Amino acid sequence: MLNKNRIPATEFEVARCPSLSVQDIIRNDGDQAPAMAQEHYRFLGNEDIPFERYTSRDFYELEMKSLWTKTWQWACREEHIPMPGDYYVYDIGQYSVLVVRTQSGDVRGYINSCLHRGTKLKPSATEGHTKELRCPFHGWSWDLDGNLKHLPCEWDFKYIDQSQHQLPQVKVGIWGGFVFINLDPDAMPLEEYLDVLPEHARSTALEDRYVAAHIEKELPCNWKIASEAFLESYHVLETHPQMMPANGDINSQYDIFGDHVNRVYVANGVKSPNITRDVSEQELLDAMLVGDGSGDGERLMVQPGMSARQVMADHFRQNLREHYGTDSSALSTTEVLDTIGYFVFPNGHFFLGLAFPIAYRFRPLGDDHQKCLFDVLVLQPLKKGESRPEPAVPVRLKVEESYTQAPGLSAQVGHILDQDTNNMRYQQEGMATSRKAKASLATYQEVRIRHIHQVIDKYLGMQG
Repeated sequence: MLNKNRIPATEFEVARCPSLSVQDIIRNDGDQAPAMAQEHYRFLGNEDIPFERYTSRDFYELEMKSLWTKTWQWACREEHIPMPGDYYVYDIGQYSVLVVRTQSGDVRGYINSCLHRGTKLKPSATEGHTKELRCPFHGWSWDLDGNLKHLPCEWDFKYIDQSQHQLPQVKVGIWGGFVFINLDPDAMPLEEYLDVLPEHARSTALEDRYVAAHIEKELPCNWKIASEAFLESYHVLETHPQMMPANGDINSQYDIFGDHVNRVYVANGVKSPNITRDVSEQELLDAMLVGDGSGDGERLMVQPGMSARQVMADHFRQNLREHYGTDSSALSTTEVLDTIGYFVFPNGHFFLGLAFPIAYRFRPLGDDHQKCLFDVLVLQPLKKGESRPEPAVPVRLKVEESYTQAPGLSAQVGHILDQDTNNMRYQQEGMATSRKAKASLATYQEVRIRHIHQVIDKYLGMQG
């Protein structure tokens, strides 16, 4: 349980970087930003976070029992199971769920375990197509609706009521093209769980995107260490110094929405407040174009009366129109250009806006509390008039392999992800040797980390 007896809140509630805020930057754009961009911060205290929450096997087992079995988690995309008979296996710790498209077109989730002697019906981390759900051990078989259809040597099981031997279902929900599962039969509806996200994501239309690249990486750390690295921009100064010339890092905006959703809002095309010298609009534009292949050729220039943000936003709009037939003229500069990252508890990161079309997922690797699996999905817009491409086949990277080797990621993004993940082993190891044994979080910049730990306490029944 987190310690609630800390320094009184008053003088810390208004902690902010003494520079332009995201709201200031958006106002300076001069166009009409959507209501969803408004600030929604909530002070959540200043207590330290015990390291045992990352290092303890007992704490992990509490999470597995009371958190992972009670929360909505994205399992796959609808495009992974487009046709009746398509299936996808989602694993979380010891639990395995078989997501299936039925003959009627519905999506169902079944516990991936035969009702005879428990054998998995489909291997972990697989997907494919099947006419029935057949156990590879003795051949017990179910139809796609979960009804028992074949019991070998039926004469030896006369005591079994076959009509009552349906595969146990888990709750399934769909949003933005993502298929979510929840192991809790009494779970709230997905729409309620997602809070403001569906409304805020309306202009992004994630359901109209496809998986252009899918990279998995095994990481030597607790799943929370990995996920929390992407919950704040405070680390940019030390971890990603190359981003500072055109990234508002320490003046990012942090928002809390209910229990299950929070957000970081990062302005691009502005210098970091850590850079004290004057930076011209042309320098800002040039910095944004580094690593952007769409800017190859004639150099983009900032004309008098324009800002780097406006020029880059127009550049993105033009590329989307030329390559995908997408009209984004109605979107504001911030919707096109900025990094708007929503976290859905416990492990999903969804980035809205057009400039960073990516989703992240973190979960324990197998049943190891000090290892996790990090999924990166690149979601590109569908081209108008063209059929949906097949989703990219996942590429699995080992701990020592670089993201720059992964297909579908630019060298720039791959390098940034390497910088992020290279810290994680050392954080896990440092927590194990620490005498302080607690993390002291920034009141504002790391509020999203504090938020998820308070929600973890709610699920684990550990609130004070």
